[in-house]
Amino acid sequence: MKSPEGLSPYLTLNREQWKKLRASVSMPLTETELEDLRGINENLSLEEASEVYLPLSRLLNLLATSNRKMSEATRLFLGDLNPKIPFIVGISGSVAVGKSTTARVLQALLRRWPGNPRVELVTTDGFLYPNRVLEERGLMKRKGFPESYDLEGLIRFLADLKSGKEEVSVPLYSHLTYDILPEKKKWVRRPDIVVVEGLNILQNPCVGPVAPSVFVSDFIDFSIYVDADEEDIARWYVERFQVLRRTAFRDPNSYFRRYADLTEEEAVVTARRIWEEINRVNLLQNILPTRGRARLILTKGPDHVVRQVRLRKM
Repeated sequence: MKSPEGLSPYLTLNREQWKKLRASVSMPLTETELEDLRGINENLSLEEASEVYLPLSRLLNLLATSNRKMSEATRLFLGDLNPKIPFIVGISGSVAVGKSTTARVLQALLRRWPGNPRVELVTTDGFLYPNRVLEERGLMKRKGFPESYDLEGLIRFLADLKSGKEEVSVPLYSHLTYDILPEKKKWVRRPDIVVVEGLNILQNPCVGPVAPSVFVSDFIDFSIYVDADEEDIARWYVERFQVLRRTAFRDPNSYFRRYADLTEEEAVVTARRIWEEINRVNLLQNILPTRGRARLILTKGPDHVVRQVRLRKM
């Protein structure tokens, strides 16, 4: 039975209500800048960025500022022994739903707020096990599932950030070679805000005989879930596959080079099969069940446009 709205932990806002919360803040991004932030087959407009992501960046900036003031008060109390602690934003959702675009746009907007905070973007793809490890464990077809991640490494990274460590490294992942780039790292140095994007941000996985006592979400100050109907996400996945077939898959170094020569009909069949056998299963088993743990849910319509925002009541 559906709970009455008054008993829901979320405040539900339609597009018109949400866009008013930008509070007359002007849009700092240009069309050219936005073009560089769009994902494959996403028609993110300046209007969408202004009405959806600008109010969200305002909320995050207010929360990060409050977090910083609290940290400063603690440092004052401790005699400046407490190091600077970044505000961490987590973004989760299905494959092909638009998490990466959301993360990039929020990073760009947050950097433009007064004081020009240092905002870093990290994806949890960097904490996937290398392909050789996945192959040894028979997990290549489970890539993106909880057991395919170096969860200890991801938690160690987040713990280092929250302990105030000045310089933290992140493994780099290549979507071209579909693998971790050996001996290459991204360095995160004294950030004010860190946006962490990935499938597993809100998961509490138990992939071994003993349940972990610490979870990724324990280190997240504000979590966002990008949501849409399953049928729409499946269609977006197939459309994205078609675009990649004509572009990135044609690179000789692409892990998916074998798909570049498929006909359009063959590509649709292949993409649908991959979706059904892998991504849909992961969505239903591991990702969608975490939606209710998010602080904010962005719900998209069939056209990739955000129609509704649900904000957890404080």
